[in-house]
Amino acid sequence: MTAPAPAIEFVASFVQDAWWHPADDVAGTEVRDAATGEPVARVSTDGLDVAAAVEHARTVGQRSLGELSLHERALKLKELGAYLTAHKQELYDLSHRTGATDADNLVDVDGGIGTLFTFSSKGRRELPNSQVLIDGAVEPLSRDGSFIGEHIYTRLPGVAVQINAFNFPVWGMLEKFAPAFVAGVPTIVKPATPTGYVTAACVRLMVESGLLPEGSLQLISGSARDLLDRLDHRDLVAFTGSAGTAASLKAHPQVADGGVRFTAETDSLNAAILAPDATPGTPEFDAFIRSVVTEITSKAGQKCTAIRRTIVPAALVDDVVEALRGRLAKVVVGDPRTEGTTMGALASVGQREEVTRSVRRLEAAGGQVRIGGAPDGNGDDAFFPPTVLTFADPDTEQAHSVEAFGPVTSVLGYTDVDDAVRLAALGQGSLVATVCTNDPATATVLITGIAAHHGRVLILNRQDAKTSTGHGSPVPHLIHGGPGRAGGGEELGGIRAVKHHMQRTAVQGSPDMLTAVTGVWHAGAAVNSVGRSDVDAGTGEHPFRKSLATLRIGDQFASDLRTVHLKDILDFAETTGDKFYAHTDEEAATANPFFPRRVAHGYLLVSWAAGLFVDAAPGPVLANYGLENLRFITPVTYDDAIRVTLTCKQITPRVTDEYGEVRWDAVIHNQKDEIVAQYDVLTLVAKQA
Repeated sequence: MTAPAPAIEFVASFVQDAWWHPADDVAGTEVRDAATGEPVARVSTDGLDVAAAVEHARTVGQRSLGELSLHERALKLKELGAYLTAHKQELYDLSHRTGATDADNLVDVDGGIGTLFTFSSKGRRELPNSQVLIDGAVEPLSRDGSFIGEHIYTRLPGVAVQINAFNFPVWGMLEKFAPAFVAGVPTIVKPATPTGYVTAACVRLMVESGLLPEGSLQLISGSARDLLDRLDHRDLVAFTGSAGTAASLKAHPQVADGGVRFTAETDSLNAAILAPDATPGTPEFDAFIRSVVTEITSKAGQKCTAIRRTIVPAALVDDVVEALRGRLAKVVVGDPRTEGTTMGALASVGQREEVTRSVRRLEAAGGQVRIGGAPDGNGDDAFFPPTVLTFADPDTEQAHSVEAFGPVTSVLGYTDVDDAVRLAALGQGSLVATVCTNDPATATVLITGIAAHHGRVLILNRQDAKTSTGHGSPVPHLIHGGPGRAGGGEELGGIRAVKHHMQRTAVQGSPDMLTAVTGVWHAGAAVNSVGRSDVDAGTGEHPFRKSLATLRIGDQFASDLRTVHLKDILDFAETTGDKFYAHTDEEAATANPFFPRRVAHGYLLVSWAAGLFVDAAPGPVLANYGLENLRFITPVTYDDAIRVTLTCKQITPRVTDEYGEVRWDAVIHNQKDEIVAQYDVLTLVAKQA
């Protein structure tokens, strides 16, 4: 009697900070190796308590993340990135089963890890080490300054639900998780079934690192079941997948009427436009062909950013097809684990069948297969050859609406640049487009013509061909998303993505109250002021003598007046070489409507202001590293006098160093108490004296 085959293991879910498996008698959905057809895993959420997972995120997750500042959360991303880097080979090996080559894994695995590092760096460099972000300038709402208003960002009090597509099981999760984590919003990730076992492995590594705060990340491996039913206005859903699924999710009562925030990044027929100047033999033509081949073979064309429409001058259609043929002949399709393979399989047999149906639809609409074509047979593997079609009529509706989500592109001919813009727009909204040209005028026409239809546009030419990250590679610094068919959503984009997980609120009140709420001093709020005489007499401590342990928001130094003499102005002009007539020519300066006569250089006044407020002896202030927001308001002429008021405006301790950044509000007044200049002084200050 033959022994029964061992049951294929379930892909585990991670909920309420514990791993969960369905009961053994649950059948589940079987997942197979894309290249061999062998069973890999089973997937099911039968019996999973989704409501408990949501509640865990809103309570435990919110509390644990709220105990950390923005900088502390950002630092954890760096540590997570380092841990995943040390263990990424496991993810590579698993990803081979999805049809991904090592080159594909550089995009997915390394790209996802790189996103963690980027958000860690930007979070610590561009955000305050606090919980509240200020958006924009203060708006005065009363004449005496006692009532002001401004906008602030605070983290959402719910959960970020992230529903991801099958094509990027690692990057797809991490690019959504990173900004949510920095913002302080816990994540529930729901990966696509065909490749979710790779996502689960990545989550397991993150859990094993010991770096995740409780409740900050949960994983649902399988059907989301009633997840959306459990959400409300506190929560958000970030979806990546088909336009059809996005539409059904948008129609869910909790999204349509319940206030759940919803953003979608969906399929789109992205275009690459070869400009008229990029003819065969030019560097641009070669770069264009390389880009198209890369985009239809990377991840076997299973990228929402892949080039689906190759838009070229009508006279060059055949030249482009033949150039593509030459490069595609070097592509080796096969098992990613086989040496020499350069393009793997689609993610599943079902995906192969879906791409086949799409290619057949394109053929039925008049598309002529020039390279490749849908494979015959119904094998257990999911291989699909690189395929190029052309259309006699570039306006064929299906060429702009049917997306074969695989290694497939259609070459479409245009008559002139305006026609190229028109054809690109027929995609009804796309994630990305490439414009390949070395002519600035042509680039301007094409970009201004297509920008509103796209979330991102790459200008490709001989200067950036080797350094460009490529048409199909979103970078965490820039937004990923697009209008219309592309979903109308927006992800990434640096700190913008963090703010997507926060609520912007207008706050009105007195300077003291807004200072307390934001942790940033506002003009008119209470101060602890000392002058030079107080410091000299020992009755007051100069703020520069205070470390971060004792320095407080509102600590202030007010200088004495210093008179400006004509000789000072002329000496500064001679020493610096700045002999602009307003400083050196009495007649010309007096004729200028902005100046009463010869005036002091603005930089002379700023230099003097530093001399008026500094404390010279070594101490907690380690360095001055810049000025920001400098504005010169009232000119200062000779025989005027100036004084400076320096107030501790914001304190940002660095979580990895023994010092922090202190922003000082600097205001220069003249002898009439008119504001001469305003700016922020930035210093590095030791945490301890």
